Amino acid sequence: MKDLQSTPATWNDSEPLECVTVVPEVPNTASFSFRAPSGALFAYEPGQFLTLEIPAPGQPGGVVHRTYTISSSPSRPRSITITAKAQEDSIATRWMLDNLRPGTRIKAIGPAGLFTNAQSRAKKYLFISAGSGITPMMSMTTCMWDEGQELDAVFINCAKRPSEIIFRQRLEQMASRTPGLDLKFVVEEADPYAPWTGYLGQFNQLMLGLMAPDYLEREVYCCGPEPFMTAVREALAGLGFDMDNYHQESFGAPVETEAEQPALDDVVPDEDSKAEIHFATSDVTAKVAETETVLAAARSVGLNIPSGCTFGVCGTCKVKKTEGEVHMVHNGGISDDDIEAGYILACCSNPIGKVAVEV
Repeated sequence: MKDLQSTPATWNDSEPLECVTVVPEVPNTASFSFRAPSGALFAYEPGQFLTLEIPAPGQPGGVVHRTYTISSSPSRPRSITITAKAQEDSIATRWMLDNLRPGTRIKAIGPAGLFTNAQSRAKKYLFISAGSGITPMMSMTTCMWDEGQELDAVFINCAKRPSEIIFRQRLEQMASRTPGLDLKFVVEEADPYAPWTGYLGQFNQLMLGLMAPDYLEREVYCCGPEPFMTAVREALAGLGFDMDNYHQESFGAPVETEAEQPALDDVVPDEDSKAEIHFATSDVTAKVAETETVLAAARSVGLNIPSGCTFGVCGTCKVKKTEGEVHMVHNGGISDDDIEAGYILACCSNPIGKVAVEV
């Protein structure tokens, strides 16, 4: 009989992990759970990651190292789980999906990482993720749930289609047992023959205001592809959010120390910085602050740019930019092809330096 008075050891990465379950989640995605062969317990902070050493014939040394966010919670310390999605060019995750089975042992390094709410004193959270960026949010949410915290979290996840929302059923089960977990899913398209009544399209400022009207009061944690996180940052900054309360983790490069944190080089219009807009067709120039929109600047010098919503949705105020740069945060009213061709929406474009438009 085991000595119930003894304290189990804490796992460290000198010991391999042994796979105990492989659970398919959505297409090309599975959750892999591991135990310590010695029976040691796992200690980590929700949101941290593991680095796995994966066999890779043909690669230098025959292995590759890949980081995966832990999707399980430290409140359940007897096992540890990572959830991985294979992309078209995946080497490590594809090997795991094809070969990793219960009983397989694998070397791991960690846990590590700074993306966690373990030390946060926030009362209200806003979790925003895309695709498998949902994994650290699942870990943090499960930990708060298990610890009996009074949840006040808006949980937003974006996916290609409803059938690709990872952890959907588990999250819905949790949300059905507490009023403090508010789930919001955004998909690009519905599944065939399956009506979708949720949000459809690309995540934007309008959706944010509908999903979390009190977003200014919340601590934000974001994870997903870099373009997605950039769009989220721009949406929040454009709405006056205090970015000191914003935290993000990258798909590509989770960091272990503060020194490794990448600097965010987002363009943020400055009220004290001046810009100059030349309305080329009318041969009129307006000197304004960077925080002024092209539409407002045109009106200030007596020019009329047709407009509708003034929020980057309808596309009525689309004009051709012929020179300079603008900071544009739109809500779906302009296509990528139009942007590539030099068009902007005047209602949600802030001039940076000298700009010329065909008005």
